Amino acid sequence: MSAHRAVLVDEALAALAVRADGVYVDATFGRGGHSRAILERLGAAGRLIALDRDPEAVAAGRLIRDPRFTVEHAPFSELERVLERQRAPQVQGVLADLGVSSPQLEDPARGFSFRADGPLDMRMDPTRGVSAADWLATATEQQIREAIGGYGEERFAKQVAKAIVDARAREPLVRTEQLAAVVAAAVRTREAGQNPATRTFQALRILVNRELEEIALMLPQATRRLAPGARLVVISFHSLEDRLVKRFLQACAHSGLPADLPIRASEMPQAPLRILGRAVRASDAEIAANPRARSATLRAAERSNAALDPAILNRIGPDAWRS
Repeated sequence: MSAHRAVLVDEALAALAVRADGVYVDATFGRGGHSRAILERLGAAGRLIALDRDPEAVAAGRLIRDPRFTVEHAPFSELERVLERQRAPQVQGVLADLGVSSPQLEDPARGFSFRADGPLDMRMDPTRGVSAADWLATATEQQIREAIGGYGEERFAKQVAKAIVDARAREPLVRTEQLAAVVAAAVRTREAGQNPATRTFQALRILVNRELEEIALMLPQATRRLAPGARLVVISFHSLEDRLVKRFLQACAHSGLPADLPIRASEMPQAPLRILGRAVRASDAEIAANPRARSATLRAAERSNAALDPAILNRIGPDAWRS
């Protein structure tokens, strides 16, 4: 199994603008690539709080013996609860590296990948929730079609859903190899170099882990906890995540008044966030060294003194990725 390599590390550190005495959050510890880089920038008075929903990631984090560092077993939708327990009412930066990690993908026992046979699980936290196999055993054909079409953006979702329902009538679908074979028979064509099961596996992983709901819950919590001048940095790996992050940042960077209102710019109410530049993507050199970086997109924003409008929570929910 290859070691996990964190993506856009230098870019994330630059966006965070780490202060030596600051308190920072790594909302998705993974295997600690970003956390270790942050710790290198922190001074003796600095502090880093990490969390991850994967028990294996948390176990890896607890190997870091540094009094400035703490890791907790929690999804990032529980960010504020973690910060309350850690007595950190405000922080100078939050970094969230979304998506699945290399150790999760490459361990057949976790069931994330179609490349090796394993139990059809896909849970980032195997101690909570319903596995992909259990969901597929009870979901209706329409539910399966909607999940694969929405979360996987699979144009053959109807055919795949029917094939899954037909297959499970013959035998339970409990292995990744079984599901990959069913999908391969149902998908007529696919982009060059892409496995026919890619989009279906992505969709089920997103659904089982409630990934978009987690992001939608985490973003306002992170924004509320940022001190004025603090930074929010998010790295996403597919279009649905990035669309949700982009729309949240845009909503928080808007004052709420019409742009053509006839008042001076200095008199406009301040928005809670200021977007920092354009989206950042990995360089050709990083992609060559780490192909996983190819789909990574980094977005960053800075907190102002303005209060976060609670209405944003309703406008930018887990369905904000939909076109």
